[in-house]
Amino acid sequence: MFERLRVASQYILPKRGLTTFAGRIAAAERGRLTTRLIGWFVGKYAVDMSEARNPDISSYSSFNAFFTRPLKAGARPITTADFACPVDGAISQLGAVDDHRILQAKGHFFTTTELLGGDAALAAKFRNGSFANLYLSPRDYHRLHMPCDARLTDMIYVPGSLFSVNPATARGVPNLFARNERVICMFESPEHGTFAMVLVGATIVGSMATVWHGVVKPKPANKITRWTYADENITLEKGEEMGRFLLGSTIVMLFPQHSIAFSADWAPERLVRLGETMGERPGL
Repeated sequence: MFERLRVASQYILPKRGLTTFAGRIAAAERGRLTTRLIGWFVGKYAVDMSEARNPDISSYSSFNAFFTRPLKAGARPITTADFACPVDGAISQLGAVDDHRILQAKGHFFTTTELLGGDAALAAKFRNGSFANLYLSPRDYHRLHMPCDARLTDMIYVPGSLFSVNPATARGVPNLFARNERVICMFESPEHGTFAMVLVGATIVGSMATVWHGVVKPKPANKITRWTYADENITLEKGEEMGRFLLGSTIVMLFPQHSIAFSADWAPERLVRLGETMGERPGL
């Protein structure tokens, strides 16, 4: 009952206003007040600062600087498998795309076309393919990395709502990942073909950013916006940073049919770490 009430309250909360307010607080440089906020957050969510390149919380000028902190060298070895996990987080759901449907939670599905901003031609690339929904909690490392070597081809901003993306909300809000604001990053791998990394926004997620663009906030913000990089050679290697979230969210990975066989120990609710084996290209 409590979970249902929490989910229901999100329909009436001023989510965008709360997100704007949280973004201002997170970007503010307030000296000791900032350090106290970071200290409270570290304690509440049991953040492991020993993995950070800079473990001294008093040295971060803003909450955003702390939240997007880099890891120290060697903290996340990158697998030699075909596909590396792109984040620290937990698996919400994964498996085969059912024709065009993706499982969000028990009883809830959304379509690849809905997720990809209504682009049916783009969605067709992933018919009967594979997906993985990976949730980043507040305590997790929030930079996003490449699962394999690939070249960027397109980026699409899709406006939407800002519901929370935690597991309870995923169980209670239909079409959650396809109704929230999102940034779709399309890649082409010389070995594995086309794949998508879909960054899903959420309540109090101040912004989403990529290494080639910076913060993705097009104006007007209520229209789908597309950038094409066909004439640019933006190539990223496996394990290289590709983007980041400001506060927790979810990334949806999409692969065409016969592109990936997920690791045998990957299952819903399992915790995952950046760089571990996500899967291999199946032998055909």
